[in-house]
Amino acid sequence: MPRREEKRNLETIPVGSLRMIPLQGFMDMGHKIDQYLVKWRTEREHEHHSSLAFKGYQRDSYILNAKISRFGTGEAKAVIEESVRGTDLYLLIDISNYSLTYSLCGHTNRMSPDDHFQDLKRIIAAVGGKARRITVIMPFLYESRQHKRSGRESLDCAIALQELVRMGVDNIITFDAHDARVQNSIPLSSFETVRPAYQFVKGLLYNVSDLTIDSAHMLVVSPDEGGMERAVYLANVLGLDMGMFYKRRDYTRVVNGQNPIISHEFLGTSVEGKDILVVDDMISSGQSMLDVARQLKKRNAKRIFIASTFGLFTAGLAPFDEAYKEGIIDKVLTTNLVYQMPELLEREYYINCDLSKYIAYIIDTLNHDSSISDLLNPNDRIQTLVREYIEKDGKLDREESI
Repeated sequence: MPRREEKRNLETIPVGSLRMIPLQGFMDMGHKIDQYLVKWRTEREHEHHSSLAFKGYQRDSYILNAKISRFGTGEAKAVIEESVRGTDLYLLIDISNYSLTYSLCGHTNRMSPDDHFQDLKRIIAAVGGKARRITVIMPFLYESRQHKRSGRESLDCAIALQELVRMGVDNIITFDAHDARVQNSIPLSSFETVRPAYQFVKGLLYNVSDLTIDSAHMLVVSPDEGGMERAVYLANVLGLDMGMFYKRRDYTRVVNGQNPIISHEFLGTSVEGKDILVVDDMISSGQSMLDVARQLKKRNAKRIFIASTFGLFTAGLAPFDEAYKEGIIDKVLTTNLVYQMPELLEREYYINCDLSKYIAYIIDTLNHDSSISDLLNPNDRIQTLVREYIEKDGKLDREESI
């Protein structure tokens, strides 16, 4: 498969000198992205490299030194140790990374999404309006599950987006937002929600060699009505049928902030003897997803592959280990857009979908003020990958691609 960077010609003048600040919970991913940018910009030849507009275009690293310092009370401040004046600045953050800790009056406290979001605001405040443009890349959108009001409730996600815009953020990029309509809270600002459909298809085809990709042998399933659009897209691109479960809930009780699920009811064609790709935006505890898998197995589905953008696994991996041993699930695909516990990467059934190269392409393209439409719509790339998979009888080369 031809390498995408050979085709991506970015000849326009950059918006400003490219710099990135990956916050602490996203630092490993930030370094991966940085390596791609350094490589591409070293190899890329521009006739205007010597002009002032391209000053700082080639660097050994695009990561700008910044840190969060904390006082003994748990209060904090952001310090940026280099000039940001006139830069095209990209802030990268994983608000779900619970592995980080800090000292709070002598006690060890784990960082919550609120702590991460506050640190992001501290960095923006430290920039002090000196950057030419600020783009926040927040794959797991802060408070995205609190996106609409049912009764007298707070609208946390909308308030957070408005707060970022008021602080001077020009672009907000997230992945697989729980409900993309939350962008209506900032209608005059740039907001993009990206879906890693291509990375899921690539991860599955690279790791499973005996798939028959047609409607007679494979089905895409949404575990609930909220994920229908996601499943419809993949089904249409792959030429498959789709089905959907809907959740029957007990609205007389609230458990862990939500109405408990009584059962999952299936709507769709027969799943008997078919491979099933279950797609969703997140695995929280995994209870709902595993219940869907068991329901599909009761209907004599063949193999079940679970693909979810964010693998949070809030109840640990034991339920998935048990389901794998029972033959309920065959593979679980999630991305590295959020923190991955080390033991997850060691699981036999787990497929890690790396998004670092994809984000690097988005940053590189936006810095040149060029369109990212082809990156947001992976239809052509998926079709090319499927054709190659069929032509090579499932034996794809492990060539790096986005």
